[in-house]
Amino acid sequence: MLARVPCLAKTSGYRHPRGVTVQGLIFDLDGTLVDSLPGIAASLNRALASLSLPPHGLHTIRGFIGNGARVLVSRAAPPGSDEPLLAALEQAFKADYDLTWPQGTLVYPGVAGLLAELQKRGTALAVLSNKPHAFTTAMVGGMFPAVAFAAVLGQRAGIPHKPDPAGANEIAAILGLPAQGLTLIGDSTMDIETARRAGMQTVAVSWGYHDREALEAVMPDALIDTPDELFALLQ
Repeated sequence: MLARVPCLAKTSGYRHPRGVTVQGLIFDLDGTLVDSLPGIAASLNRALASLSLPPHGLHTIRGFIGNGARVLVSRAAPPGSDEPLLAALEQAFKADYDLTWPQGTLVYPGVAGLLAELQKRGTALAVLSNKPHAFTTAMVGGMFPAVAFAAVLGQRAGIPHKPDPAGANEIAAILGLPAQGLTLIGDSTMDIETARRAGMQTVAVSWGYHDREALEAVMPDALIDTPDELFALLQ
C-alpha cells in the first residue's frame, strides 16, 4: 500500500495532480533498479585495504552511497585524509569496480517485469545516475539488455550531478517532453529534490538504501514498497 503522503492520482493514463498526463519515467539506478551494494562494498573495501586503510561493514557503506565515487571514498576514508590519498582511493575503487561489478549487482525483484510492461505500453523510459557515466551505461546495458531506454545518463565531466536538475533537464530535452510530463523515481531524498528542482513529479521507493522515515519527511508525491505498486499508479 502507499505511504501516508500525498499520492499520484490512480486514474487512467496515470495523471499528474495538476491534470497533466505523465508521458515518461526517469529511474535512478543504484537502490532503485539494481542492488549494487554488495559489489560497491567489496570493491571499496579492497581499495581501502590496498592503501592500508580500515574496512567498513555493509550497513555503514550503504550510508555512503548516492553522491558519486568521490563522495563515496571521502566518506570511507579516515577523517582528515588529504587530497592525494582521496584521489588514490578513488582510482583504486574505480579500477576494481570496473572489473568486478557484474558479480556484485542484482536486479531488484519485480523490476524486470515492470520495465518490460512499461516498454510494452510505450512509456518513455530513462535512467539518471550519479554513478560515472561509463559504469552507468555498462550496468544498464548488462542488466537490462531487452529494455530500450530512450536515455541513460551518468555523472560526466562538466555536468553537475544530482540534486542539480541539469541531468533531468537534459533527459527531458532528449525525450522531447515537458518536465511536467515526467516522473523521477528513486530511493533517496536527493532524487526527490532533483525532480522538484526540474519541475517533475516524484515517486520514492522504500526498497533501496535510504530510510523510509527520511523519504516520508520530504513528502514525495508517492512512496511505494514494491514495483507492483507503481503499476497501481499507472492504471
